[in-house]
Amino acid sequence: MSATRVLASHGRPAIRKQASLAARNTRQIHDITITRTGKPIYRQGGGRSSLGGHTVTVFGAAGFLGRYIVNRLARTGCSVVIPFREEMWKRHLKVTGDLGRVTFMEFDLRNTESIEESVRHSDIVINLIGRDYETKNFSFWDVHVEGTQRIAEAVAKYDIDRYIHLSTHNADLNSPSQFYRTKAQGEIEARNIFPETTIVRPSKMWGEEDRFLHHLATKRMLITSNNLKQKMYPVHVMDVGRALEVMSYDDSTAGQTYELYGPKEYTMGEVRDLVKLETRRGLTNYNIPKPIQKLYRSGWEWVWWPLTSADEVEREFIDQQIDPTAKTFKDLGMDKVDDIADGMLHYIRHYRSNKYTDLPPMTEQEKVNERKYWHVQDDVYN
Repeated sequence: MSATRVLASHGRPAIRKQASLAARNTRQIHDITITRTGKPIYRQGGGRSSLGGHTVTVFGAAGFLGRYIVNRLARTGCSVVIPFREEMWKRHLKVTGDLGRVTFMEFDLRNTESIEESVRHSDIVINLIGRDYETKNFSFWDVHVEGTQRIAEAVAKYDIDRYIHLSTHNADLNSPSQFYRTKAQGEIEARNIFPETTIVRPSKMWGEEDRFLHHLATKRMLITSNNLKQKMYPVHVMDVGRALEVMSYDDSTAGQTYELYGPKEYTMGEVRDLVKLETRRGLTNYNIPKPIQKLYRSGWEWVWWPLTSADEVEREFIDQQIDPTAKTFKDLGMDKVDDIADGMLHYIRHYRSNKYTDLPPMTEQEKVNERKYWHVQDDVYN
């Protein structure tokens, strides 16, 4: 073999490698996305150092759901603007994206200028702000209605391409719960100001830092008024975060309403039994009359940091209702979502005492009884 042929054969892999790198770095026509307002966006996926193209403002990012949608957007190269009130509550979001992808801006929900400054350079705005209880500074109406009005007006002023508004299941103007009434009014205000608003109504969310499974696992003596009969479709917070990401990129979801809920219906008592089974703890429940519990909880509403709310007692008596006209996970191409019975152990296993693992091996009779117990559980929950 001649020297020229040897050099040529040895050089081909390097040439092919350079050609593949050049092709990878070349902008293709399918990487260009035209938004609703005609703005061209260049997107190139593939990891933290990718170019997402979008600038996204996420209000309420320091809450439970916020970290999951911020992480999904920032890790694909989107520039994420996070308005915040408390310095210590938003630090964990800094590392969710590459250097320079996450920007923090101090704002006040009652300050229109700070809200406009947070959205004026964005093409996607997501509003996750909400309150489970009232305080001396913010009522349900202040947050869910007036706060929504100011954010929607800022979005309309700068003609933002996408606005996603997080509401809740059971949002109803005629609901006995003030929380549900103000959430429904917030939806109306958002649509009246910005008709292209995407309304999202998630069910009770469970996950790493939730106030649902952890509350059930820590309360050895749970005090209720409806005897844990409330019905719901718990949904995994990661599934909701993934759905919000899909909506952010899909302009066809503008002006639509989505209800995001889990695959199975549970009562609160059934979820409590599952938590008891996984944690191996002796959990009990005490039922007291509704007026007495509302009176007790109303005393906490004027504490600076309330632990509970009287409105939560009203919500105990309201089963989750599914709106048949709303779209669901399947309309977003998400046919598979997590069931709480299959995924809760990962989040509450640390509540299980080490005494359980220190017990002696099970006897044959105990193994037989254990199999009977699991068979009953499968019949009940499957």
